[in-house]
Amino acid sequence: MTGMSGSGEAWSALLPEAFLLLGAVGGLLLGLWTPQQRQWRVRVLVTVACLASAVSAALALPDPAQRVFEGTWVVDTTTGVVRVVVALGVAALVWLAAPSVAGHPRETEAYVLMLLGALGTVALAASGDLLLLVAAYLLASVPLYALAGFAKDSAGTEATMKYYLMGAFVGVLLLVGVAALVLASGTTGYSELAALLPESSPVLLAVGVLGVLAGVAFKAGAVPVHFWVPDVTAGTTPPMAAYLTTIPKIGAVAAAFRLLAEPFADLPLDVPLLVAVIAAASMTLGNLAAFAQTDVLRLLAYSTVSQVGYLFMVVAVAARTDLAVPALAIYLAAYAVTNIGAFAAVVATPAARTITDWATAAAQHRWLVVSLVICLLGLVGTPPTAVFVGKLAVFAAAWDGAMPWLVVVAAVNTVASLFYYLRWIAPAFVGVPVAAATAEGSVGTGARTAAGTAQTVQRVPVVVLHAAAAMSILLGVGAGLWLGAV
Repeated sequence: MTGMSGSGEAWSALLPEAFLLLGAVGGLLLGLWTPQQRQWRVRVLVTVACLASAVSAALALPDPAQRVFEGTWVVDTTTGVVRVVVALGVAALVWLAAPSVAGHPRETEAYVLMLLGALGTVALAASGDLLLLVAAYLLASVPLYALAGFAKDSAGTEATMKYYLMGAFVGVLLLVGVAALVLASGTTGYSELAALLPESSPVLLAVGVLGVLAGVAFKAGAVPVHFWVPDVTAGTTPPMAAYLTTIPKIGAVAAAFRLLAEPFADLPLDVPLLVAVIAAASMTLGNLAAFAQTDVLRLLAYSTVSQVGYLFMVVAVAARTDLAVPALAIYLAAYAVTNIGAFAAVVATPAARTITDWATAAAQHRWLVVSLVICLLGLVGTPPTAVFVGKLAVFAAAWDGAMPWLVVVAAVNTVASLFYYLRWIAPAFVGVPVAAATAEGSVGTGARTAAGTAQTVQRVPVVVLHAAAAMSILLGVGAGLWLGAV
């Protein structure tokens, strides 16, 4: 991995992040001088900033890996993939959130917070220093606390408090872990840590590894620090739930991957086994908890916990196989597209919170059901979707990394997950009789509605859902052809 000598060249390496930052600052200033009814201008500006960031990151992907700013910021394939996926994901999520935040007195602030959270996510993935990892953790957390309670209702306030309190607690564990590693080695850079930690105190190493892994596991929503995921997902608005369960996870998994590949690669402790156990526990507990869910948001929340388990499989073998980096790249992109699509189905029917309600809302929109089926079966890992190729790559990496038992556990969990996704799919196909509206009020206006009541479907989220379903298939076919070629 090469370094960069000039400060100008170092700053140029951060061009994708510069676009995100300029979009946040420019969006905030534009929102201050724009009438409330024309805040859509900020949405457009933020979207342009995200697309510019994604394009610049994609163009830099073929460049050699390098470390800038004294090795604290790493620009390589993992960072590049996270940059592209996060930027495009936030662009889609901004429009997914548009129907619920349009006209809100703080509409501009919502878009700005989403960009700042994206910056923190990229910083997590690019961190080559423990101090930068802590700063990235905070930047990827504080804006998200505000987004979780953006609606300012009782459910959102409770979700925000749970999210914040657990985030603060795990943040302390992260700081303790960083302090222990600094005491053990006298440095914070990943390259130096990789050389010095193997000869350090085992006690300090154990405390440091557990604390740092707790921090990234919390951002990823992995067991055992996953308790915030279902409550926050069900308590906040569906668009914000989509953001919280997609964007920060991408950076957290990439951060964990870099930790296992560099400073934790040659420790006397079996850190890969610890991460493998976390992966197995996450996919298993996530699936088991999802079986009993009738609320679609809580079902998707536990689904995201299980997905983190599959992602952590490749983290466990980060230093053991050359298949790890491409497997991580494919699965991160596949997960982002598919998870956003599944949440878009919920956002498209804002009054439908249960499986039965959703089936009723989609009764007159059969293409809505088709796209949802593609996304849900995609989360299972059904060909030719992107997650199928991602899981295949991850399973191959785990097997090549001498963890066949983890592949068996993952395969069993993959089959088991099909059943609770079918619990959502089956009623949507069968349909629910639609009852006439009562005189008590218009239908589809509350947070929840009775089963069998006709409900409205919003257009923009439907477009996002169809686009995500199509992209899942295209990405799956493209990634499959690419893997076959190499």
